[in-house]
Amino acid sequence: MSPLRPCHPVMGRRTMLQAGSLGLLGLGMNHVAALQADDVVSESRRGSAKSVIFVFLSGGLTQHDSFDPKPDAPAEIRGEFNPIATRTPGTHICEHLPMLAARSDKWSLIRSLTTPYNEHSQGHTSILTGRTPMPVGYNSSKPQSSDWPSIASIVGNALPRRNNNLPPAVVLPERIIHRTGRVLPGQFGGLMGSDRDPWFVEASPYNAISYGAYPEYEFHFVRGRERNPNLTFQSPNLSLPEGLSRSRLTDRDSLLGLLEEQRRDLDKLAAAESFDRHRQAVISLLTDSSVQRAFDVHNADPQTLNRYGRNAFGWSLLMARQLVQAGVNLIQVNLGNNETWDTHENNFPLLRDCLLPPTDRGLSALLDDLQTLGLLDETLIVMCGEMGRTPRINTGMGESKMVGRDHWGAVQSVFIAGGGVPGGTVVGSSDKNGAYPASDPQRPENLAATIYSALGIPSTAAWKDELERPHHIYHGDPIRFA
Repeated sequence: MSPLRPCHPVMGRRTMLQAGSLGLLGLGMNHVAALQADDVVSESRRGSAKSVIFVFLSGGLTQHDSFDPKPDAPAEIRGEFNPIATRTPGTHICEHLPMLAARSDKWSLIRSLTTPYNEHSQGHTSILTGRTPMPVGYNSSKPQSSDWPSIASIVGNALPRRNNNLPPAVVLPERIIHRTGRVLPGQFGGLMGSDRDPWFVEASPYNAISYGAYPEYEFHFVRGRERNPNLTFQSPNLSLPEGLSRSRLTDRDSLLGLLEEQRRDLDKLAAAESFDRHRQAVISLLTDSSVQRAFDVHNADPQTLNRYGRNAFGWSLLMARQLVQAGVNLIQVNLGNNETWDTHENNFPLLRDCLLPPTDRGLSALLDDLQTLGLLDETLIVMCGEMGRTPRINTGMGESKMVGRDHWGAVQSVFIAGGGVPGGTVVGSSDKNGAYPASDPQRPENLAATIYSALGIPSTAAWKDELERPHHIYHGDPIRFA
């Protein structure tokens, strides 16, 4: 008699489609499990913020031409832009950020964030995970399961959902993908496991082919092709899975019948109690009208849309504000895919015409709205890229032969506001050429700790990998603002 051999249950295509359709914008059953994470932070241990908006500028914002101008440096370092005064005495920023200059009492700067990396993938990994050393076996060309988990993954795992069954951490409007198809590492769960990847809201179908804040501010040239004025930002499609209609969801008997039919097949793959645990969370996500509204930016009133800007930057920041109101703890907003801020060539026209204006407008509208709604004190806003740019302007690169600034991890500026951070403060400084920290250098570990502390995650907290090994969340101290 042959010994009994274990076999995998066979499932029909229809059942597999139904099981898969329980996913929402990439939110599969594994992600729903993350919604049920144990509460690490109790209400009595809350930090200074309920939410964090982490604005990430993929490609690397030049510090000289934004928040750390060097008007006394030689022309080849100073650049083409002039500094302007802000409301904060002694603090000057680029002339193409006038709306933020008028609101400097609401925000502060860190001018001394430093990493050892001049390469995009390493820079992304360091900033997005809050870890300076690269993980063992690191591969800059692709994400791996041995990578450090992203800040978004750690927050999503450490904090309970606040309401509406929305996950604690969301990334929008798209994953960071280079036009070559290379997915940038540092964005995912890594050692935590793929089931703790953050929830990516794919609101843009144009990742890896669009540059800048389309359609208003798309780059004038995109690798030899003309600007496309028809690019549009798409609010996520929150649709019901196959076999369900909204009327059927109100019919309890029909709904339970359908779910029980699915469960009989799914029982072969997972315990019945696991399916029960996730069922209501998935259905709530699909049917809650407040969840639908949180992701809908195009139905905002015309005045609001004009204030934020009718472009990918403005829409993304408006969606972030709505998700703060809906109770999401961390929203990572990727402003510009395809390493949009990587201004090796055409640096000054691109910043002046395509990048700084929509950022200035959208971020100013976000600050105003959060203050008006009484949410600024409990919402921390952090904005930075994976690196800064070289002090010395290059002699011209690419087909345009127009000058730019190259990769420079040694120092960059960080914009920070709300969440208990006093406005009008500058932490650290760069040297006279904007090349290296001159005082109070800060590492990615400190920036990540600032986010975790603001959200009330205790310094003793840990996460566990797939082998149940504990890992510290904190690897630095929160940045202090005088």
